[in-house]
Amino acid sequence: MAKTSIAQLFKKKQNQEKITALTAYDATFARLFVECGVDLMLVGDSLGNVVQGHGSTVPVTNADIAYHTACVRRGAPTAFVIADMPFMTYASPQQACDYAAELMRAGANMVKLEGGARLVDTVQALTANGIPVCAHLGLLPQSVNVLGGYKVQGRDAAAADLLIQEAQQLQQAGAQLLVVECIPTALGKRVAEAVSMPVIGIGAGPATDGQILVMHDMLGLNSDYLPKFVKNFLADHGSIEGAVKAYVTDVQNGSFPGPEHSFES
Repeated sequence: MAKTSIAQLFKKKQNQEKITALTAYDATFARLFVECGVDLMLVGDSLGNVVQGHGSTVPVTNADIAYHTACVRRGAPTAFVIADMPFMTYASPQQACDYAAELMRAGANMVKLEGGARLVDTVQALTANGIPVCAHLGLLPQSVNVLGGYKVQGRDAAAADLLIQEAQQLQQAGAQLLVVECIPTALGKRVAEAVSMPVIGIGAGPATDGQILVMHDMLGLNSDYLPKFVKNFLADHGSIEGAVKAYVTDVQNGSFPGPEHSFES
């Protein structure tokens, strides 16, 4: 199977073809996701919650992400793999470069950082050193203690305009991909139209260039609580493979996310 590249993701945006993404943490699921047509995988610091059992992503270390990135890469040699940079591993541009290098050596194609304008210098430093960057705006799980909880972001006009401005600044600094989390549908559409890089949404409505979910949520494994933007695809299908294929199909044809999975202003 041919390797997926960032150029192919840009082409999908240009052709208005939806990009499908899931988190992955091990070789077996990574292999299955590729076979089911998932375009890219994120080794997310969400592993702190769903794999390690923590109450947030903050305890996750760079060594944790590197380990799981290597597992995913071995299971899916041709996949496009993004690795999350954990809490406080990119407090300075030099620190970011040092930690990101470890993730690239483990098998990542790109690293993801949470934050806006404050990261412009860091994104510039990473890209100057050959490390592709995915930015992350909206709800920032690593900053949940500052935000005061998991809340929808960008609901007022000033916050929405700032998010778009920061997306453009990060793109100008060198970011090639953007994840937007928990923002109103109308803002998701505006962001996708405001930048040329692909915009992947999670709780950002159907108008972004693609969708991503935590694999455990997509399979309905967190039975205690499913966020509004999540659909349990396993509930209506007889196998994990069937659930993943249904997720890919529903993202590609635009039926997921529906209004019931999206936020209004």
